[in-house]
Amino acid sequence: MTTHTTINGVKVWRNGTLVYTAAGLAWLFFWLLWGDFTWAMKDRAVGPSATLLIRMFGVSDLVYTLIIVAFPNFTNIFLCPIISYISDRHRGRWGRRIPFLLFTTPFIVVGLIGLGFTPLLGEWLSRLIGPEHLSLHTSGLIFFGIFWVFLDFGTTLAGSLSGALVNDVVPSELLGRFFALFRAVSLVAGMLFNAFLLGLVEEFPLYIFVGVGLFYGVGLLSLCLKVKEGDYPPVAPAAAPVGVKNTVFQPVITYFRQSFSISYYRWVIVALVFSYLAAAPFNIFSIFYAKSLNMDMHRYGLLITLTYAISLVMSYFLGMLADRFHPLRTSLAAQVLYLLTMIAGWFTVTGDVSFGVLLVIHGVISGCFFTLSASLGQKLFPRELFAQFNSAFAMLLAIANVILGPFFGWLLDRLGRDYRCVFLFGTVITALSVIALWQVFRGYLACGGDADYRPPDPGE
Repeated sequence: MTTHTTINGVKVWRNGTLVYTAAGLAWLFFWLLWGDFTWAMKDRAVGPSATLLIRMFGVSDLVYTLIIVAFPNFTNIFLCPIISYISDRHRGRWGRRIPFLLFTTPFIVVGLIGLGFTPLLGEWLSRLIGPEHLSLHTSGLIFFGIFWVFLDFGTTLAGSLSGALVNDVVPSELLGRFFALFRAVSLVAGMLFNAFLLGLVEEFPLYIFVGVGLFYGVGLLSLCLKVKEGDYPPVAPAAAPVGVKNTVFQPVITYFRQSFSISYYRWVIVALVFSYLAAAPFNIFSIFYAKSLNMDMHRYGLLITLTYAISLVMSYFLGMLADRFHPLRTSLAAQVLYLLTMIAGWFTVTGDVSFGVLLVIHGVISGCFFTLSASLGQKLFPRELFAQFNSAFAMLLAIANVILGPFFGWLLDRLGRDYRCVFLFGTVITALSVIALWQVFRGYLACGGDADYRPPDPGE
């Protein structure tokens, strides 16, 4: 859909009531990308840092996946649909996304800073109660859990709305390239963290978590102050009669009816779930896999940095490909390549050298998918209810992670931590994602395809 026109000889771009000149568009991109950089630095830091930190407390693979993977996804099941449903229908002076993003920021900052103090607080509590009654590992794990809850609550809510904000303010025809820039900024953050900070996490967790927390707080606050939302059409009145029962249950009924009653949307959601799960088995256990092969964490970090560097060079061109050929086609192609990568990993990885090669290939190809598919939901879901439909996908993805993450952890414990099995897990999930994406492509063509795509009306 073309969103640019010319006014008095000046080219402008539109998204709803928002109108941008080239300069205005540049400022919009700058503030969104700046906010994304601080978000990406948090995300890139938290995953490996929390993994190394919690491993200091002697947890098994099952406990690790329950805390790091299952718990955040369990809260996603409930929080994402609620905040997305409310946000889509909120009308206020500051917009429908920014007020909620502001609300989440203190929780994330407190969670990050608290995680940095976890080893010190754990040592203090163990001494206070007595090591014979409360071990250092247990007391540290208690504080880790408390601050992990804070961080997860804020991250879950903010993550549900960041993509929706982009959908509301960025012109539709530029979404593919914008998300490619988003991806590039995220990669730069990943490169900086893995090259310079990952090897220091186990020795200096306090400085790293506190620094990232303060950096995130400044970045998100400035984004919320500088990015302006437009006006939105009024919310259609609920069809149900007023009453306590309908007030409580009607939004839930409406949410699930709109999100899941149409077969096409069910396939889109299922395809996204399998596609986003495909790289999860390898990503969750890659650090443990590397350590099992006696790979130094500094070397691991440099390999991840190389992966991000390659992806960075490719990112904008991948965004152009997504805009040119549609993210559905490009996502399907990327998943086929990733399926071949998982199969190759099972047969070729035998030591730290072959693991390092596969680590880079995995990172580049899975990264290609995330760049190529970044605007897929925006292209396929109904525009006015994007946050709601995106949360339905996030909810099912969370349910899958709650089940599969601990299951993989339990299974690996039983298999003597044979991390080579992650290639089998990845192969099965990726094959399912390819099948589902193909089914979505057939539905996309039936809805008009490239020439006249019209998403099915979900009703009210």
